[in-house]
Amino acid sequence: MTKDRLSALKAAQSEDEQDDDMQVETGNAQYMEEFFEQVEEIRGSVDLIANNVEEVKKKHSAILSNPVNDPKTKEELDELMASIKRTANKVRGKLKLIENAIEHDEQSAGAGNADLRIRKTQHSTLSRRFVEVMTDYNKTQTDYRERCKGRIQRQLDIGLFISLESPLYVYFIELP
Repeated sequence: MTKDRLSALKAAQSEDEQDDDMQVETGNAQYMEEFFEQVEEIRGSVDLIANNVEEVKKKHSAILSNPVNDPKTKEELDELMASIKRTANKVRGKLKLIENAIEHDEQSAGAGNADLRIRKTQHSTLSRRFVEVMTDYNKTQTDYRERCKGRIQRQLDIGLFISLESPLYVYFIELP
């Protein structure tokens, strides 16, 4: 004969509904809040570098489009490049500190901690963005060098670029 198990099913369902209110432990909330503040600071620094790279591109275009060298533009470009270098070094150091903390926590706590996974993901995302911005900066520098070489070559081809030590300079000066 079949046994009526409806009451057992209802009892099991009510127990399951009570278990649905479970919360995930995220560890030390204060530590994570400080971590997210640090992440926001790094993200802001990377965004600052990206903005400065765009400004460098504009300065490069201004320098190359101007037939006469403007010392003010060159000085502004040097300041932007120094700022990028300073900020990049700070970001690199902070990312390294986060990476070291993650490695230390992996060894001591294991990889099952939710906070650790969150920090690894944030570190990975920040590192990737930083690499993208710095790659864009390096590409900008390389493009500028190539464009400068092309400009100098065109000047040589046209004959506008005559060095003071060049025999051609002496020849043109001595003409009556």
